[in-house]
Amino acid sequence: MLLTAKVKEMQNKNEVVCYCPLEGIIDVISKKWALLIINAIGNYGSLRFNRLIEELRGISPKTLADTLKQLQNEQLIKRTSFAEIPPRVEYSLTKDGQGLREAVVPILKWAATRQGSKRKECSLAYRKIPAHKIRDSSQKIT
Repeated sequence: MLLTAKVKEMQNKNEVVCYCPLEGIIDVISKKWALLIINAIGNYGSLRFNRLIEELRGISPKTLADTLKQLQNEQLIKRTSFAEIPPRVEYSLTKDGQGLREAVVPILKWAATRQGSKRKECSLAYRKIPAHKIRDSSQKIT
């Protein structure tokens, strides 16, 4: 909501909204698994690597590791290591990561309701990936 208000404020001042802030970040979030990873982590609050593999059925461990590093470099996710035996690592969303996840919801709603959309239900390819559905953050997930 804050972003919408800022854009309207800029429009009222006849300022131009440009695509420059997308430079760099668009390369990361436009990759096949990036938004699904953001959503999977957002659905649960934090996830470990193997749980992400389960949530993202079909992703290779290398692709997941590489994408997690890119998302971490863009400060969209946080990697927390615990000094335990065996070692434990969890991934969670940063404030920016949560903002991105929230920003994607209106685009998904638009895509689902647009007149040109032929899809009335999830495709077979995505049905097998639990992380393709966004859960409301107020829902408790166990």
